[in-house]
Amino acid sequence: MSRNPERNDRKSGKKTAPSVKPGGRFDAPRGQDRGGNKTGGWNPNPPAKGFSDSAPRPSRNTKADADNFVWGRHPVLAALSNPARKGMGRLIVTADRAAEIERDRLAPNGHKAEVMDPQQIDRLLPAGAVHQGFAFKVAPLEGVSLEDIAEDASGVIVMLDQLTDPQNVGAIFRSALAFGAKGIVVQDRHSPALAGALAKASAGATERLPCARVTNLSRALEKLADMGWRAVGLDGSADLTLEQALDASPTVLVMGSEGDGVRRLVAEHCEAMARIPMPGGFESLNVSNAAAIALYETVRAQSR
Repeated sequence: MSRNPERNDRKSGKKTAPSVKPGGRFDAPRGQDRGGNKTGGWNPNPPAKGFSDSAPRPSRNTKADADNFVWGRHPVLAALSNPARKGMGRLIVTADRAAEIERDRLAPNGHKAEVMDPQQIDRLLPAGAVHQGFAFKVAPLEGVSLEDIAEDASGVIVMLDQLTDPQNVGAIFRSALAFGAKGIVVQDRHSPALAGALAKASAGATERLPCARVTNLSRALEKLADMGWRAVGLDGSADLTLEQALDASPTVLVMGSEGDGVRRLVAEHCEAMARIPMPGGFESLNVSNAAAIALYETVRAQSR
């Protein structure tokens, strides 16, 4: 049995996985510069588009200093390249990294490096943080509106139902970006800040992939259904396999929380629940591994 607290296929004993419903219905911009031109990053403060539940919501402010830092080569360089970060943050690097940033013009938005010894940087970060000579003290990104991600109904969106482990969430961001997902949807009150260990695990994906924070996932799924999206949740006890449940429709992949999987009310707003077949007999997958497999299968189904 997996010891990882986040498993996507445990039987909760509390819900009945809904099947595909007749009719294909549910029951129940990226960043721009000041001139309006699209950029490679995403704006943490875009204008709301009229839905109060899906308007951009700030990340939960915590007292943990890790929430105010991004560290490691890939996360810091991605943050420096994000136009939304212009004028924000304190860049702290070792002398050789400062020379590299200057030589290769790795800070296109005007950030100036503050040089410290590696041991000094160690003392600024949580114990065990592998910073590789890069640290960036900056507020966590706040997110975009649900409509910014979903208005073009095509491809795949990943919804995380109360996942709280930063390593797993960061790894899912990385996989979602690799497979071309439109963005990530999380519940505002039950998701970690897009910084610290999460940003490190994402290898910079949190700076490039939009994230929408919403109050209620079930209502978000209703809105997504109205916008042409089809939700498929993962549940290890489901009758359908992913291959059977997926088609070429714009798809929201719903990944369950630690221990209990996708919650009952969220599952009821999915058109189908599906499992990843595991003929090897091992009973569970880490949720970030399950997300990577589900993303691959979704992209494959949409290309058929």
